[in-house]
Amino acid sequence: MIANKNVTQAGQAWTRQVSDRMGTTAQTWGEKVADFIEKWNVLPILMGFLLGRALIVEELTPFAIPYFIVMFYIRRDCLLVTGMALIIGAFTQSVPVGLETALSVILALFACKLMNKMRKKDFSRTPLLVVGTIFISRLLYAVLTNQVTTYDLVMVAVEAILGFVLTLIFIQSLSIIHLAKPYEPLKNEEIVSLVILLASLMTGTVDWMVEGISMEHVLTRYLLLVFAFVGGGTIGAAVGVVTGLILSLANVSALLQINLLAFSGLLAGLLKEGGKVGVSAGLLIGTAILAIYGGAEETLYYSLVETSLAIVLFILTPAALWKKVARFIPGTPENLQSHQEYMRRVRDVTAGKIQQFSDLFTQLSHSFAQTADPEEIEEQADAFLSRVSEFTCQKCWKKEQCWEKDTQSTYEGMRFLMEKVYENGTLAGVTPPRDWERKCVKTEKVMTVMEQEYDRQQSFDQLKKQVKESRMLVADQLSGVSRVMSDFAREIQREGMELSFQEKQVSQALEGLGLSVRRVEIHSLEEGKVDIEISQPTCYGRDECAKIVAPMLTEILGENIVVRERHCEAQKDGSCTMCLASAKTYEIDIGVAGAAKDGKLLSGDSFRTMDLGNGKMALAISDGMGNGERASIESQSALDMLQQLLRSGMDEKISIKTVNSVLALRSKEEMFATVDLALIDLQTAHTRFVKIGSTPSFVKRNKDVITITANNLPVGILEEIEVDVVSRMLKPGDLLVMMSDGIYEAPRHIENRQAWMKRIISELETNDPQEVADLLLEKVIRQHSGQIVDDMTVLVARIDRFVPQWAAIAVHGMEKLERPRIVS
Repeated sequence: MIANKNVTQAGQAWTRQVSDRMGTTAQTWGEKVADFIEKWNVLPILMGFLLGRALIVEELTPFAIPYFIVMFYIRRDCLLVTGMALIIGAFTQSVPVGLETALSVILALFACKLMNKMRKKDFSRTPLLVVGTIFISRLLYAVLTNQVTTYDLVMVAVEAILGFVLTLIFIQSLSIIHLAKPYEPLKNEEIVSLVILLASLMTGTVDWMVEGISMEHVLTRYLLLVFAFVGGGTIGAAVGVVTGLILSLANVSALLQINLLAFSGLLAGLLKEGGKVGVSAGLLIGTAILAIYGGAEETLYYSLVETSLAIVLFILTPAALWKKVARFIPGTPENLQSHQEYMRRVRDVTAGKIQQFSDLFTQLSHSFAQTADPEEIEEQADAFLSRVSEFTCQKCWKKEQCWEKDTQSTYEGMRFLMEKVYENGTLAGVTPPRDWERKCVKTEKVMTVMEQEYDRQQSFDQLKKQVKESRMLVADQLSGVSRVMSDFAREIQREGMELSFQEKQVSQALEGLGLSVRRVEIHSLEEGKVDIEISQPTCYGRDECAKIVAPMLTEILGENIVVRERHCEAQKDGSCTMCLASAKTYEIDIGVAGAAKDGKLLSGDSFRTMDLGNGKMALAISDGMGNGERASIESQSALDMLQQLLRSGMDEKISIKTVNSVLALRSKEEMFATVDLALIDLQTAHTRFVKIGSTPSFVKRNKDVITITANNLPVGILEEIEVDVVSRMLKPGDLLVMMSDGIYEAPRHIENRQAWMKRIISELETNDPQEVADLLLEKVIRQHSGQIVDDMTVLVARIDRFVPQWAAIAVHGMEKLERPRIVS
């Protein structure tokens, strides 16, 4: 609940900022008109007027009561003007219709108030309320006018049923107009409900004639143009059919309008790519063709004039209107943009909260990292002397003589002894100042108590040092968490890019190569982080993704693209999906060999190759204390924790320190493990080595062998360790050899093991990592006549430039794909 409140507040703040910025610019005339319509409730009044005078089969008025009751729940603030508009519209039709509508509105208002007192404020009973109100009001009016016949009763029942259906439609459509959120696309039934409402409004214009031109036809064709322009042929045809059907119910002579509107809407929607001109031309052609089929020249003339007037209204319509309509139609650019704006706001709010937590962890880190200042150290010295004097001078009969009359000389003598005990750790053999010794009657006791207090102070300082080291570790860990969260916040805040143009380019290029593509989705085009998903009909194992698609993208993107993931088995719709991503500049080939002590099955050594997911590869070896199951558990545990920390984005130094603190604190028994870690950047081949109690590593470059060493104790021995990081730049063809102490220290009769190992590695003729690992293990075991004296593990990695399996495919006439600028 609190999170939702924060998101709402942040969204409101964002809205206020946007409103302030927009308020500084001059409003367009369209915005002014929209403000006027909203301020004076023009839309509810106009709708009420048209629905009040709308008739079906020339005598039924089922629109007024459903509209009034639904507006009672949606827009109660304008209910009075809505009711007046309904009654006025009905009186323009005829006086009996006006009286009947007025009676219905009064009964509907009374029924709504009654339901409100019964705390029935939802839509669940609204259709039944409409049916009851229509039935009672019509019967009451028939009784008052003495027109109760079987035909009248049947028509009342029909009108009540129509009111029930219209209530369901108005609940959907009026909620869209007054309550819908701009980023929510409409469902098909919602679109149909909205069209029925608009067609019902058009029935209120029946019989409006100006010089033989029907306003009903002009407005319906204008409505058709708007929807065809926004939604295309499907929406245009659907709007034409529904509008024509509703109008034919109001005017039986307009039955042919169904054909005209449906065909014209389809044709206008199909020409949507031509813009307003294309849509207008489609409507004009459609109405002209069907008017010609009518066979009357007079009908053709008026039809063309009505269509022309609708086109003029359509052209004069401000873009803000049809864009607002388009935001509700699924698949339109305006709807996608509206949804993206909403997602961007949510993303910004989420990133802001994560950044707040990051700042909090940073502040906590600074608090834990604070250390004692010189004044505090001076206070500790005074406290030391105070405790010594408390046990020696407080009960001495010369207290007043020493500390009141000879305060300076007494303090200097005590200070001298304190400095000596801090310097030597004892006062044995130390001669006190002559003046102080001559005055003090408890010299031996003072020196004894000072030594005891010094020992106690040392224990206390050691405890404080451990606490300080723990605080610094926590500070480092909090700082690491803060950095990870800050990076994550920046990643979230990256503005989503509209990549539809690039998706069309890729789709056209693939179709130009003869492939049938169903869907192209580009998630990222950032250099080195390309992420594209393509769906196509199943290729039946021809491996088109690696042989054609990836090489083609390599050519138009200017960097190597590989297939990261594929689903070649046909989906339910007969398609397969491929995920393509940037290839790394370098690739690594791994070889591992190992043996347990005395040929046992379980080794205390563990190794791990970790893809950290950010373009880096981690290679690690851990040697647990001793041999067997316990050593294996310790080494595996160390590598498991290290892998999770590194994958989360934590710095390698902090990760190692965290693993060390966990191993040191989780058990009272002595537990430790060595860690040999290499972090390789697959884009640059820059490698960072972290060695905690481990043996040297070696890099073989042609015939040269480079040694990489660092001096650190194993993890788990001390609660605080210093982590040294050694950086090296590897080159293509380099062999990185990492080993446990069982390999490095096996030749015990050799004094210079490092030189011996360098010579062995340099003499190897093969560059295959697995063969190198096997040969090194074999040579070490032969040094002991086939005996395995300790757990042995050797891990070898060869660095090579990535070479794609297939050459790039040049696409004729295809320019390089434009990469959008990523805004953080």
